[in-house]
Amino acid sequence: MKPVVASTAYLLISHGSRDSRPQEAMNRLADLVRKHLETVPQRLALNAADSDTQLAVRQLSTAETGFSSRRQAPESEQIVNAHLDRVDRSVDKTTGETIGKTTGKTTGKTTLLTRPQPQGAPTQPSNVLVGTACLELAAIPLSEQIYKFGLRVKAAGVSELKLLPVFLMSGVHVMEDIPAEVKAAQQLLNHDSLTDDALKLTLCPHLGSHRKLPDVLANRLASVPTEGSLLVAHGSRRPKGNRAILSLASRIGTTVAYWATPPDIESQVIALMQQGCQKLAILPYFLFAGGITDAITHRTEELAERFPSVSFRLLPTLGATDEIAQLAVELATQ
Repeated sequence: MKPVVASTAYLLISHGSRDSRPQEAMNRLADLVRKHLETVPQRLALNAADSDTQLAVRQLSTAETGFSSRRQAPESEQIVNAHLDRVDRSVDKTTGETIGKTTGKTTGKTTLLTRPQPQGAPTQPSNVLVGTACLELAAIPLSEQIYKFGLRVKAAGVSELKLLPVFLMSGVHVMEDIPAEVKAAQQLLNHDSLTDDALKLTLCPHLGSHRKLPDVLANRLASVPTEGSLLVAHGSRRPKGNRAILSLASRIGTTVAYWATPPDIESQVIALMQQGCQKLAILPYFLFAGGITDAITHRTEELAERFPSVSFRLLPTLGATDEIAQLAVELATQ
């Protein structure tokens, strides 16, 4: 069956980590984004011609030159299961998050995910291509990841590649590093094009800029009984670098603590206790679980032992959820 490919592909760009969990979460988020893209108006129009055809889900990675092209559901399910089985997973009792214990540089392995097919139903490659890339700690620079991914999707019939930085803050990475890498990738693609139809790269606003993100955080806090709450962010040492976090905290009515700079979690917890709060909710302002959120968990456990009269509730990170995927799609399609 001849593939039907949308004219626009999408690449989600994360920071990169030596911990395997953020990349695994990015893979899940990319799959959710692809599913949400199927519901926007242009997708509905595209599917109308063949609404009974079951779509395969193709998730493309960018740090390797190989391009996965398996199309049978059973084979691809085996690939995914084998990938997940290699991760030693346990559930953190405090946050309820799945924790993986493998480490190493982010490699961005090519994976293929498929939706279960009814018996006898035809299979067809997905016409929305969604990939992931890393700014740091990948095997090759981001510009080369974008370039190689761009070559693949252009060969599949794509004319525009939209790049979405999956970052919460508009720091140096978002404002300077990523735009520079995108510019370098566009130059490589232009140089390779023998005609004027070079793949167009479009850099979208970063995830943290979505106007609805504060509502997501507020809903998380509202879901638990509390007398006080603490939003824990990484923190910046740059002058005025924490203004956005302070504004966000003010909007959702919470206190702020930082991991890398004062005021820290302990001092802010004590301040809330002095105000009479006996039920505290702690919300990490991080996308995915990793080393820092592990440390936040341990610090919370230590505080709970020191102050047994206070009830601590540590909420999970934003995570690869439908609501975060929807925000990403809205930024990429606006």
